[in-house]
Amino acid sequence: MDDEYWMEYAIAEARLAGEIDEVPIGAVIVKDDEIIARAHNMRETHKDPMAHAEIKAIGEAARFLGGWRLLDCTLYVTLEPCPMCAGAVINARIPRVVFGAYDKKAGAFGTLYDLAEGKLNHKPQVAGGVLEAECAALLSGYFKRKRK
Repeated sequence: MDDEYWMEYAIAEARLAGEIDEVPIGAVIVKDDEIIARAHNMRETHKDPMAHAEIKAIGEAARFLGGWRLLDCTLYVTLEPCPMCAGAVINARIPRVVFGAYDKKAGAFGTLYDLAEGKLNHKPQVAGGVLEAECAALLSGYFKRKRK
């Protein structure tokens, strides 16, 4: 199974967010070729600024594994993580992050900032642009509908 395979699951989560009028961002965490956590944005629903898909998935994975270190895991997320989510990745020691669309406004794994550059205590491997067009289309379609 490759990165595109797992990103499809993150995209499915993003679609769930869009169905409840949340920004369509989805995330899954994979360990040993198994999804151990999945989440989508819930900021509006929970009235919580930290209810990003990545944060929710990281919390779910930590509970599943029984510890805060998410070693040997990969996070798949449809949009490049923001600084808060990138910080959570680093704090959870997630070794690999794969994202779909680049975030020109808040991307913290290379676009606007690069928290994976090695200055912090953990340096995840990051791959961006996986199924980028599909991930970006979900977001642009959502915001076009919101503007009408």
